[in-house]
Amino acid sequence: MKQRNRFVFDMLDQDSPEAGRESIYRAGTPKRVYQEALDTVLEVPFTKQELKGLFLHPDTQAPEMMPNMIIRSYGDAIIRLTMACSPDVPDDASNPMLLWDASLQQGALLPVRTKDGWELKDERGICRVCINTKQENREILSTLQPEPPRTFDVTILADGKTPVPFMAYDDFFPSQSESFSLGFVQRDALVNRWVYSLHAQPDEKFAGTGERFASMNLAGKTFVLENTDGLGVNSRRAYKNVPFYLSSKGYGLLIMSSGHVRLSLADISTRAAQAVVEDEVLDLFFIGGNTVEQIVRNYRRITGFPSDVPLWSYGTWMSRMSYFSADETRMVVKNMREGGYPCDVIHIDTGWFEKDWKCEWEFSKTRFPDPKAYLKEMEEQGIRISLWQLPCIAKDTKHYALAQAHRFVAPKSEHVALGSNFSEVEFDGNIDFTNPEAVRWYQGLLEHLLKLGAAVIKTDFGEVIEEHADYHGMPYRTLHNLYSLLYQKAAYEVSRQVKGAEAMIWARAGWTGCQRYPVHWSGDCACSWDGMAGSLRGGLHLGLCGFAFWSHDVPGFQGVPSFMNSRPDNDLYIRWTQMGVFTSHLRYHGTTAREPYEYPEVADLARQWLRLRYALIPYLAREGRKATQTGYPVLRALIFHHQDDPICWSIDDQFYCGDAFLVAPVMNSSGLRDVYLPAGEWVDFWSGEVLSGGGWLKHVAHSLALMPVFVKKGSIIPIYPEIVQHTGQMEMQKIRELHFDATYSGFRTSILGSIIHLDEI
Repeated sequence: MKQRNRFVFDMLDQDSPEAGRESIYRAGTPKRVYQEALDTVLEVPFTKQELKGLFLHPDTQAPEMMPNMIIRSYGDAIIRLTMACSPDVPDDASNPMLLWDASLQQGALLPVRTKDGWELKDERGICRVCINTKQENREILSTLQPEPPRTFDVTILADGKTPVPFMAYDDFFPSQSESFSLGFVQRDALVNRWVYSLHAQPDEKFAGTGERFASMNLAGKTFVLENTDGLGVNSRRAYKNVPFYLSSKGYGLLIMSSGHVRLSLADISTRAAQAVVEDEVLDLFFIGGNTVEQIVRNYRRITGFPSDVPLWSYGTWMSRMSYFSADETRMVVKNMREGGYPCDVIHIDTGWFEKDWKCEWEFSKTRFPDPKAYLKEMEEQGIRISLWQLPCIAKDTKHYALAQAHRFVAPKSEHVALGSNFSEVEFDGNIDFTNPEAVRWYQGLLEHLLKLGAAVIKTDFGEVIEEHADYHGMPYRTLHNLYSLLYQKAAYEVSRQVKGAEAMIWARAGWTGCQRYPVHWSGDCACSWDGMAGSLRGGLHLGLCGFAFWSHDVPGFQGVPSFMNSRPDNDLYIRWTQMGVFTSHLRYHGTTAREPYEYPEVADLARQWLRLRYALIPYLAREGRKATQTGYPVLRALIFHHQDDPICWSIDDQFYCGDAFLVAPVMNSSGLRDVYLPAGEWVDFWSGEVLSGGGWLKHVAHSLALMPVFVKKGSIIPIYPEIVQHTGQMEMQKIRELHFDATYSGFRTSILGSIIHLDEI
């Protein structure tokens, strides 16, 4: 079998049809280091490489290229490296992914000569970058191999303590590399993509990269960060990709690009965390901090903090695909109220238009004859209405001709149909959010609905756009991943103008910066234990990428095995509800009925869990506010609190809900699972028993009524002590505190047990 060079072909795509038009350049030792105002500039030579068979050799006949690297320091824990072969580097003001925190200021780095090269020191005299320019030639013991090349050998200390070296010599021999510390691929004399490599330690672990449906520790995996319809939550496809990850070594890395990224974390080379970035510019933020929370907080200081959400959004959202009339939703509300199932939001999916899926941003005149009166009626019953829509214009709709004539949809060279899940509706491309006129037109459509009385807009889709189209403001390869940010920004900003502090959206796609516009949900998960597990994994990784709020479809979206006809099993319905009670937002949604009264065998159990949810809303709102000001999400991976525990880097079926709750959902029909209790003292939420952490509880058994929930000893939880039908009935002066100390003797004897009857304790 012919040997394959994994770096050359798997990373650099040199077996692609375009490879013959491409040249590969590898960075060498910086030749000059100097200051320019607050920037430090490195002159870095790049040598063209020749591919001979499977090996890369320096092309000694080709002239070197000498682009500058700009190194900048922000605060005491962020170092930024920017490289471009063209002087036309986009400025920060035009980058929608950036939203600098006012407290984050650039400081100078002073180059200081050392015996091995240079150190860049900040105003405190702390070294933040080490540049090795010495690299003395090793003794040549054989003439069979050439002298090893001088290469880009730089170590970043973003926080002044944690060294993150570029992987300078990831070679078997000089012409057989597993990665380049720094390089680029030129196509038709223009930079097409950049490549970099950082050293990965043998036991190093990684997490993040967006809503990743993989295990918590991403070491040994390669992903293409390219937004697409996930078609579930059990594959490498993802609606929300974020080019940011955290390392157990104590740093985070943000690739500031909207281009597609191939990210290999100790996989293609097990000693390298490397990436290929499809961009003309390489812009890397090395982010330090003493804790995972501080690293994520610093990430948010660069890309924006999440906005807060209204209190009512923490209530139950009830939906299916779809309700089709005002009368149908009235019946749902009547049944929820009469059955004692608390509910704050009814979501109307694709069925509120004259024809299902044909989005015209107007209510059907036959099925919703008086939308203003209808929305007012719902509000008086404590119900907000959420409305589905998407950023596409269907043919044979009232807006089609206008959108085409005014270029609100980018003209394209060939027709596109956006998939079979659109039923018989034929769409003609996405709204062009790079066109300011298109943005204003779209916001006007939403403004009318919001002023009419709609509470929230579901910004569905946005992860796929037409490749062969002439967008107003940027090319496809720059816009594709960025589209979700521009789409959600437009929807959120008009919601904010109309609703003020009550504004939010309900979004599916995502990229860097989308955390500013909550809430995001996991997309079309399967009604299965696999779908439940995949959803949680995605939420945990997303919370490590700056997103504070996250939801999911309870108890899964699509039926298994029949998409529109298979009904979720009763135990899955309850187990997913239990998990949802402890996530930031709780929405029932799917292809068949999801209302709890449609599951009579377990309806009472669902009622009790929803009452627990409402009792915990004061706590959830407190943790939500905290999440908008710190680096924490509401739903947290265990490493937020136990980053030094290597076991926690591998746990993706447990989570923290805020500071206090440790939740271990049951994801099987047996009611059995193992639970890991991290270090500390933990109070069993149900029995009141105090347990010492730092080990496993094996074969923990719970009936369908309960799941494993623990509370950090000493926690004080604000709760609402009365049964309500919706959050509008809550009187904030009635909030009580529940202390998890020696006075707590279990759920049944607590104030919660007096209003919530989970009898099998």
